[in-house]
Amino acid sequence: MKFKFSIVPFVLLSFTLSLFGLIVADLNSDRQALLKFSSSVPHAPRLNWNESTPICTSWVGVTCNSNGTRVIGIHLPGIGFKGSIPENILGKLDALRILSLHSNDLRGNLLSDILSIPSLQYVYLQHNNFSGPIPSSISPKLIALDISFNFFSGSIPPTFQNLRRITRLFLQNNSISGAIPDFNLPRLKYLNLSYNNLNGSIPSSINKFPYTSFVGNSLLCGPPLNHCSVISPSPSPSPVYQPLSPATTQTKKGTTSKNYFGLGSILALAIGGCAFLSLLVLVIFVCCLKKKKSKSSGILKVKASCAGKTEVSKSFGSGVQEAEKNKLFFFEDCFYRFDLEDLLKASAEVLGKGSYGTTYKASLEEGTSVVVKRLREVMAGKKEFEQQMEVMGRIGRHPNVMSLQAYYYSKDEKLLVYNYMPGGSLFSLLHGNKGAGRTPLDWVSRMKIALGAAKGIASIHSEGGPKFTHGNIKSCNVLITQELDGCIADVGLKHLMNPSATMSRVNGYLAPEVTESRKITQKSDVYSFGVLLLEMLTGKTPLGYPGYDDMVDLPRWVRSVVREEWTAEVFDEELLRGQYVEEEMVQMLQIALACVEKVADDRPRMDEAVRNLEEIRHPESESNVQTP
Repeated sequence: MKFKFSIVPFVLLSFTLSLFGLIVADLNSDRQALLKFSSSVPHAPRLNWNESTPICTSWVGVTCNSNGTRVIGIHLPGIGFKGSIPENILGKLDALRILSLHSNDLRGNLLSDILSIPSLQYVYLQHNNFSGPIPSSISPKLIALDISFNFFSGSIPPTFQNLRRITRLFLQNNSISGAIPDFNLPRLKYLNLSYNNLNGSIPSSINKFPYTSFVGNSLLCGPPLNHCSVISPSPSPSPVYQPLSPATTQTKKGTTSKNYFGLGSILALAIGGCAFLSLLVLVIFVCCLKKKKSKSSGILKVKASCAGKTEVSKSFGSGVQEAEKNKLFFFEDCFYRFDLEDLLKASAEVLGKGSYGTTYKASLEEGTSVVVKRLREVMAGKKEFEQQMEVMGRIGRHPNVMSLQAYYYSKDEKLLVYNYMPGGSLFSLLHGNKGAGRTPLDWVSRMKIALGAAKGIASIHSEGGPKFTHGNIKSCNVLITQELDGCIADVGLKHLMNPSATMSRVNGYLAPEVTESRKITQKSDVYSFGVLLLEMLTGKTPLGYPGYDDMVDLPRWVRSVVREEWTAEVFDEELLRGQYVEEEMVQMLQIALACVEKVADDRPRMDEAVRNLEEIRHPESESNVQTP
């Protein structure tokens, strides 16, 4: 009996060692697959994968599971990959859940062994140069698939109907043709098939999605696009359709040839045509009169207000034509449901006037408050405007980006609807109410807001693609959430506006290359963010805000002070009177100065700025907080 019991630990030890061997083998298999992928596809030098470093803790863009035994995520957007992905490499990562390789230059066919990884849930391959058909073999666990802005051709595989878990499907801006399968996907919340070569009618299972999900397919019809033409079936049972000649075509009344179109018929048609044209001219004349009246009244009617007040009470009038009262477009994930007429009747107050238009807080009758931005000098046409709204709606899903809830477009008015944020803007927290009762913004809050804003801008650059920019980053456009987090507003509006209108004033946030050549890039956004950090550190107002005594050219002033080795003189006195960590403030100052380098190539990318800010705060810092 003693022998029998003594063998149990030996068996358990053997089982444990064999299990450990399997785990190590799986992780090694993942390592070899990724190293082969790295060596096969050219990329930027910042990819630090090699045999000598631990894959789960050191490799850029690689995420492992909680016990470090398998690779479950690859996050390498914009890393500079160029070329095609060889077969039987990424498909070997059979525990992979997330694959994010968007905004690269990957090309060739998308291999079926990648999308068919059984564990795969999220795939982001947008903004590449993939071509050929979409693989029909695809993981049934898929939750999100974005292969937009590529060159995929062929039809949508019918196997997509098996994606019972999918919530987001983005196939826009490709060359996909054929009919749309009759999707019956219960969890699908976001769908975009726009700007392809799809044809036929839109299946009823997906016609609840907005117009922008299907626009750009000239041969596509059915709600929410134009209704399909009703074609009478041929009386012949033969499936072969012969061309119809005038001699054999029958009318509904049973008459047979064009011989019946005599002089009397021609006169009747002429008289009817003249009557129709007269009626059409009369309708156009009446519409022009109504339009003239509506322009004179405007969509916003000002109530009587007291002079000298900063908040002017306003209400939405009835400048919109009656036929357009319900043309307020809501995004699918928006929980608001009200008509444009409800919005027009709401009382409103001015929150601010910026380079893109005037912003109002609208209070609806049921007690809901929303923010309405009335755009001015929009240069985009309706089609371009709606396409940009779709992009803004997608980018706004990030928690640090202001979410667009709805919009209205007409020839005379363009309105955007956002959530109302009672925390106000970063500008008002830093520079507003300088009186005795002011509560200064402490260092911890400034750190959190700065990191949130950085994450929002980085997400805008990542989701929008390598050439997508914000173009108007400033403290007025950083709104504060209830959790004191930074949230970027006015995303995507630069692409709709008259450039001269948005750059007409002196702007202390603009990079040198923007003021000289008006060339806006992601690196110029980084410069603007650097000025934002300097504003938070110094408490001074950048150029472009008339009426403020402490307005300075922040980058130049800070460089001059630091050059004289008086770094402490840079920081806001309100910060120095509270609790702060001087080392953290100096580190943020270094990040800000790197962001405002005069040469664009010397500035970091926004994702690098995010990482640098995240590295500032250490757990031990809480015990090192200094008091005056």
